[in-house]
Amino acid sequence: MGDIRKVAVVGAGTMGNGIVHVFAQNGFDVTMIDVRADALEQARKTITGNFDRQIKKGTIAEADRDAALARISTQTDLAAVGEADLVIEAATENTELKFRIFEQLDAAAPAHAILASNTSSISITEIAARTKRPDRVIGMHFMNPVPVMKLVEIIRGLATSDETARTTVEISERLGKTVAEAQDYPGFVANRILMPMINEAVFCLMEGVATAEAIDTVMKLGMNHPMGPLALADLIGLDTCLAILEVLHRGLGDDKYRPCPLLRKYVASGKLGRKTGEGFYSYAA
Repeated sequence: MGDIRKVAVVGAGTMGNGIVHVFAQNGFDVTMIDVRADALEQARKTITGNFDRQIKKGTIAEADRDAALARISTQTDLAAVGEADLVIEAATENTELKFRIFEQLDAAAPAHAILASNTSSISITEIAARTKRPDRVIGMHFMNPVPVMKLVEIIRGLATSDETARTTVEISERLGKTVAEAQDYPGFVANRILMPMINEAVFCLMEGVATAEAIDTVMKLGMNHPMGPLALADLIGLDTCLAILEVLHRGLGDDKYRPCPLLRKYVASGKLGRKTGEGFYSYAA
């Protein structure tokens, strides 16, 4: 499969720009691709701001930041994956969208390229089946915020080759990440455990067991979690939480994954968490 030199990341949102950041910081040439030019511009500002924070903390030098930023190019056309050795899809957690993207990536990327998805719950086997290279398709689930969080969850589809898995693990370790390998079942490990906890916290809120603040305080001080489940849901995005729970409920067929009606209500009303300024908490400036 050869050495991975050129990387392309599809999607310039929170996860996409974080993935671009860590690859550029670790010496890779990265092309960031998004259909919206304004999203690419905003992502570059975010990446620059995050590097500036690292400089203030003393973890990198200004010269390192400048070199990393010089390694990042931006494009609005998926054809830009034409020279990539590794492509990482970091689009919205929507099954049909990911299927379409992988069909296009398979057609546009070189035959040797690994196609990875940053999906947090959708079947890698099903995504791979949309391509003519299922042996080179893998899940590469980074955690948010990517420059800070050490974990990468690596998920093999049914047809993922040993060589693809080995290369992806090696690349993750070159980024300074710790790898946890998982098999391709709904939600993998991280979200199969996390989302039912968040969902149960929402049920507690809906049933009036306690306030949002009290629920989060119990989990922070009682269970030593750095952030309570409702505040974490707001950070992730309530629409994303709902989408993952629906994947779990549909894929595993167990009512313990049934999304809480209050979560559905918040999403329907447009209260999606931090990104909209309001979720279980208010984030008004």
